[in-house]
Amino acid sequence: MQEPTGLEQLICFELYAASRAMTGLYRPALEAAGITYPQYVALRVIWQRTRISVRELGTILQLDSGTLSPLLKRLETQGLITRRRGTDDERVVWITATPQGSALQAQVADLPQRLACALDLTAEDVTTLHTLLTRVRSAAATKSTTL
Repeated sequence: MQEPTGLEQLICFELYAASRAMTGLYRPALEAAGITYPQYVALRVIWQRTRISVRELGTILQLDSGTLSPLLKRLETQGLITRRRGTDDERVVWITATPQGSALQAQVADLPQRLACALDLTAEDVTTLHTLLTRVRSAAATKSTTL
């Protein structure tokens, strides 16, 4: 048994460690598909929306342009997305999946279900966990004061 460190009592550490563990579970399937976890979540939004602006994607993913731009550049280099400037407003850059990028969707479509099975969670467990995590994320995002 490991010596207590005090971290086991911190919710923030459990969230951090759980996030890393979950990403690690996705890694083998995503490596086989040739993408990273951040690329996967970006693609999921692009697949859902069909066409989305870089700004809107950044807002949804809660990523700044310094993080999002290199991610999108790699996806474009891999031939999974296209980025095009808007014709009405050239400041807007639109993202769409390429046929190759759309084909990848079928390859990774069942990852969330496979993950839930790997964790031995019931449908009720998944729903409860999702609800609690959404509440935590929402509450943390709306707090304007620092601790």
